[in-house]
Parts: sequence; C-alpha cells; structure tokens
Amino acid sequence: MTFKLPELPYAYDALDPYMSAETLEFHHDKHHQAYIDKGNDMIAGTGLEDASLEQAMVSAFKDPNHGGLFNQLGQHYNHIHFWNWMKAGGGGKDMDGKLAGKIEEDLGGYDAFRDDFLKKGAGQFGSGWVWLAQDGASGKLEVLGTPNGENPLPYGKTPLLGCDVWEHSYYIDYRNARPKYLEAFFDNLVNWDYVAELFEKGPIKLAA
Repeated sequence: MTFKLPELPYAYDALDPYMSAETLEFHHDKHHQAYIDKGNDMIAGTGLEDASLEQAMVSAFKDPNHGGLFNQLGQHYNHIHFWNWMKAGGGGKDMDGKLAGKIEEDLGGYDAFRDDFLKKGAGQFGSGWVWLAQDGASGKLEVLGTPNGENPLPYGKTPLLGCDVWEHSYYIDYRNARPKYLEAFFDNLVNWDYVAELFEKGPIKLAA
C-alpha cells in the first residue's frame, strides 16, 4: 500500500484561537507529509507493503531491524487520528453516556481523567504523546504517555484519544508553555464524538 496524506476535516483556521492556521499548515502539510514520504520509502522490500497500516506498524515495532520504519508508520497512524480528535467547539464534558460512564468507572470521573491527562502530557519528557487508551485484554481505560512516535497499539491497547506533545504541535502558538496547549486542547478542541466512535468499535484486534 502507498500511504497518502489525508485532508484535514476542517479549514486551516477552523481551530483558532486554540490552534492557529499557521500551526496546522506546518504540522499537517510539512510534518505529517514527511512521515508519509519516509514511510513509503522505508517499507519497500520489507514484506509489509500489502499489510494494513496498523499491522505493518505493529510488525515493524516488534522487529529490531525496522525501528526506523516503525517511527514513520507510528507517526502517520497517530496523526491520521489526531486531526479527527479535534474540532471547532470541542472539549468540555458533553460526551456519549457510555463513554462517560466508562471514564467514571475506570478513571474516577471526568475531572480526575482531565487532571491525569494534562499531568502526563506535561510530564512527558522530550517529544511524544499522551493518550486515553483501552486495554485489549481487560477492557479498562487508562491514561498513559509514550515517547517519540510510539502509541498504545503495539502494547495491546487501543488509542481512543491522543494529544501530540512534540514541540511542532504547539510552539508557534504557545512557545514552551506545553501545559497551556494541553489545557486548550482538552477544554476547547477534543472531538468527543470521534472518541466515542472509537470506543464503540472496541479494542483493535490484530493478527499475531
């Protein structure tokens, strides 16, 4: 398969003032495209060309010879969802009842979940991501951080919400104030409908 850059589901300026058009143009058009270009180059000859993105990504993660490929595929996967995890007028507590109930059951409610998400995102050293994920075995929700381009899927957990804490995601708008960026993301941008859609699908099952 040849990986392609998806179009943004909104205009570049749709997320102002919380994420600027300039940030989206650089992040989507330059950074995401670079991951795709490198991923397409690196996957050639690996035997993973016809696998799904998810299967190729996890297979590359498990093979020490394909660490570089995993980074590119991981970032492509992460960003496909990242664009959909945001929308104009997002954030807040207005979410699907089943999802809200699961957050209450596993994470102690919205406020405790928000606090944990913001703390883990702000505390992620260097580049990486912060996630709401569902464990494939237990079905429980958890909040976790990953370095660089990693995501929960290679660890048997399905990402339901993720926030990019690489500097290119926020430096134009927030300079080095990562906590302010995370607050703006969580309180004003999160597309809870998309999170609920992923939750309804259940844990991702990949071939061994």
